[in-house]
Amino acid sequence: MPAPPAVVEKPETPDPSGRPAAAAAEVVVLKFGSSILRSPAEAPLVASAVYGHVRAGRKVVAVVSAFGGATDQMLGEARALGLAHSNDLLPGYVALGEEKSAALVAIACDRIGLDACALSVRELGIVAEGEPEHSRPCGLRPDHLKQALDRHEVVVVPGFGAVRPDGRIALLGRGGSDLTAVFLAAELGLKKVRLVKDVDGLYDHDPNDRTAPALRYRRASWDVARKLGGALVQHDAIDLGESRGVEIEVAALDRADGTVIGKKSAPPGPAPALPPLKVAVAGCGVVGGGVLARLLSDPRYDVVGVLVRDPKKVRDVACPQSLFTADPAVLWAKKPDIVLEALSEGEAGHAVIRAALEAGCDVASANKQAVSRDPGGLQDLAKAHGRRIFWSASVGGGAPMIETVRAARAAGEVVGFEAVLNGTVNFMLERLGDGAAFAEALADARAAGFAEEDPSADLEGLDAAAKVRLLCHEAFGRSPEGEVPRDHLSEATSADGGVRQIGAAHLKDGVIAPSVRLTGEHGDPLFSSLRGEGNALKVYGADGRVWRCRGRGAGRWSTTESIMADLAEIVRARRADAGLN
Repeated sequence: MPAPPAVVEKPETPDPSGRPAAAAAEVVVLKFGSSILRSPAEAPLVASAVYGHVRAGRKVVAVVSAFGGATDQMLGEARALGLAHSNDLLPGYVALGEEKSAALVAIACDRIGLDACALSVRELGIVAEGEPEHSRPCGLRPDHLKQALDRHEVVVVPGFGAVRPDGRIALLGRGGSDLTAVFLAAELGLKKVRLVKDVDGLYDHDPNDRTAPALRYRRASWDVARKLGGALVQHDAIDLGESRGVEIEVAALDRADGTVIGKKSAPPGPAPALPPLKVAVAGCGVVGGGVLARLLSDPRYDVVGVLVRDPKKVRDVACPQSLFTADPAVLWAKKPDIVLEALSEGEAGHAVIRAALEAGCDVASANKQAVSRDPGGLQDLAKAHGRRIFWSASVGGGAPMIETVRAARAAGEVVGFEAVLNGTVNFMLERLGDGAAFAEALADARAAGFAEEDPSADLEGLDAAAKVRLLCHEAFGRSPEGEVPRDHLSEATSADGGVRQIGAAHLKDGVIAPSVRLTGEHGDPLFSSLRGEGNALKVYGADGRVWRCRGRGAGRWSTTESIMADLAEIVRARRADAGLN
């Protein structure tokens, strides 16, 4: 399981930009090669892997290679025009491949609500000396990378390229993105760097050679890695890791286990076989459809069924018709390992969650109306059947609100929270503030994929109220008694003065006082600076500390990413239970 979020803890005073001033967060360097980034279609997979680290409170430097085959193509194009080997102009063209993939991965991160930026080779500022196509890094101009990490959660950078002292672009040799990642980790003072490959570690021989069982190293020394690594890890990167004291983790996408290259070796052993997990999806609307699209393209999962109200309805996901059913009994007969619940109705969703747990399935839900009914009861039911239930996607979309509240509570008593919890309402309030009519703002929210066809739960505050109840369970260990008082968004609502819908709860003398209100007097630029579907949260500790988070709070892809992150946590936990991590 990933570590608890290293959330921001700070005094109340925000910085002049309106964004909260972040305390130092853990930084990780991840490298994704062309075996992962085979084409732009794989950029969302990289964004998903990055999201898991950001949700755990880390900042990420993502080093990317060019898309599969791009480097050879660009070399061929340049040489066809007469640029010979070691020509000083060649690296400048070839390095554009990595810059393109960095830009597209940053766009994929932005789509799911991550605060990301991409740097060019020159902006990154690795200085290298040697042959134009096989240079070695000798320094780092720190300004751009440091500033980018200060301002953003994710900094996507191109591997392979560097800048020579004379200002020309240089390349770091074949496999040079490995060297980029190890060098940046060393310059940032890190002890480890993670190289994400299409294999799950270093083996004693090629796993494709079936003449003898391939054995995987849990730990491999620098010398063993140089002997057996072949094309898996660039030798220059291994040399640099050894000289700078940076261990190199080699692992497959979303695998906790792999090989750590460092000072010592451990004997290799059989790597566990990991057959695809059987997953069922309940609901195929905005979120369920996004989840289904992701699962169908991922060989790690076997989709065994999709529970919907009308199996014959035309949908925007290319899915075999045979998977759709309106009968829950048909779904349970498929014996799924995991159920991802994204129904739009609370009572039906609650029933599906309970049935799934009783059938021995782990559950991740994006249905706040369902899980907020009795979160403690659902957790007890999951425990009784030896299963797990996750609901981070139910609150905040892509903003890690559940994780932030849990981290605050782990640090001490929580006495209250305030939050913008409904991306649809925030989007509409911004449009109303710009002068749009109510009907126009609602139509725009529907067109953007934020508002459901029936938006009453959003407009009447029911959605935000359910999220308040769930956050109370996380913050105080119990939900408030009775209904949550709430304001309605209607045609009479004025959005002048930065009005926001604020969901809040405060604990005083053992009594929880919850509310959902429309107000322009929230007193924090964190809320007034939100744009579109943005969500944000403040959690107050009894000792005066404040935790904050923000992110994209509505839309298919940000919420899909949250439920996929819950799925990844369930998978890691299941493998740990089976001794496979």
